This record gives sequence, C-alpha cells and structure tokens, in this order.
Amino acid sequence: MQAEPKRILITGSGSGIGAGIARELARAGHEMLITDLDPGAAATVAAGITGTGGQATGLRLDVTSQQSVDALIAELDQPIDVLVNNAGLQHVAALEEFPMEKWEQLIQVMLIGVARLSRAVLPGMRAQDFGRIVNIGSIHSLVASAYKSAYVSAKHGLIGFARVMALETASANITINTICPTYVKTPLVEKQIADQARVHGISEDEVIDRIMLKPMPKGVFISMEELAGICSFLISPAARNITGQAMVVDGGWTVQ
Repeated sequence: MQAEPKRILITGSGSGIGAGIARELARAGHEMLITDLDPGAAATVAAGITGTGGQATGLRLDVTSQQSVDALIAELDQPIDVLVNNAGLQHVAALEEFPMEKWEQLIQVMLIGVARLSRAVLPGMRAQDFGRIVNIGSIHSLVASAYKSAYVSAKHGLIGFARVMALETASANITINTICPTYVKTPLVEKQIADQARVHGISEDEVIDRIMLKPMPKGVFISMEELAGICSFLISPAARNITGQAMVVDGGWTVQ
C-alpha cells in the first residue's frame, strides 16, 4: 500500500543522496521541498524535478542555524508531512590530527541539526496528527571505522535520538526511524575514497574493494532506488507502527 502524496522536506538535497531520494519520491507524486546550504544547488534540483512534471521548490537552509530553521518554518504556508534528515559531510583523519572545529561541525550538521529541525516541525505534525521523520544514518550508525570519529559519533547518535523521539511522539500519529545504508556512490563517497587511500596508504581501487565492499557479502553499492523505496515504505500506512527503528541496508555486513 503506497502513501498518499505528501509534502516532504529533505535537508542537504542539493546533491548526493538527498537529491537522489528527492527525484525518486517526486516521481511517486510527492511534493518536494529541496533544502540545502547552497540555494543554487537546491534550485537546480528543484528545477530538474519540475521540468519532468513533478512538484518541487528549492530553499536555502542551514541546519546549524536556529535563525535559518525558524525563517524556513515561518515561510511555509502549511505543515511538513515528512522530514528527511539527510544533510551531512565527512572528514577523514586520525583524532590527533582532526581539527576540533571540523569535529564540532560534523556533530552540528548531522546530530544537533537533526534535533533542531525535528523540534521545529513537530508542532505542525502534532497539530495535523500526522508526521513521519526519516533520518539518513549509515552503517556507521552501527559499526565503526578508523579515522571517522566525528562521523561515527554523529551517526550513532541518530539511533539514540530516534528511540527517544519515538517515545515522546508515541501518543500521536508520528513516527521516526533511521535508515542505515552502507556505501552509496555519491560525491561524498568519492571524496572518502580519495581520503581513505591517503590515510591508509593504499590505492583508491583497494579502498573500494578492501574497505568499502569487502565487509558486505553482497559486495555492491546501495542504490538511490533502494533508499527511496525504504523511505516510501516508512511513510506509508503499512509502517504506522514502525518507530524508533534502525532500518539496516548493509548487504549482510552486520550479520557476520
């Protein structure tokens, strides 16, 4: 059973996973609010969606700024049905060489920003007695990798946050879940490949084979269609009692 068309806001959707999910959900008939720190990137993705007959608006949003979040919510003429917390970034370095301002930035974007925006949309969701929050986590919400201390800490935090919010929203028709995929071929992952090659002293091909795909028995990157399909399921009537869960999409990584 598919969800009726919803108004969906995706953070960090000017590129990468966010843009890919937005395009797929727009094809399913949902109205998309494309938000990004780069308003030009958001506008480009939105234009691509509307150019193929979908509904989309590009908006600037800085999830680390309460003022930016407040301004966006004030600009909207109706509540958000679905929030997809996707905005993210990566920095690969040993902790002793990890700039603390960069460490803090990753936490601000991928954990505090998630709380900030979820907090902002919840009153509207409660008022209409419907809301779905989907966090884009990672395999690193469940396991660790060397040289990614800030990223792993933020992504682990999403699971705990979702569990608490599942309890706080249990009396309303609101759910919150975290999708935890392994690697998706995006510009962020492409940069990680180069960074991992540098810190490990191996080639980029070896990074893909030995670090990214070897732990996955299925041995393939996750697709946008898979992520969008899981989002579609989580906002559908069939998933109304699924909340506070980690939806693991790891090709068998964590069953070993």
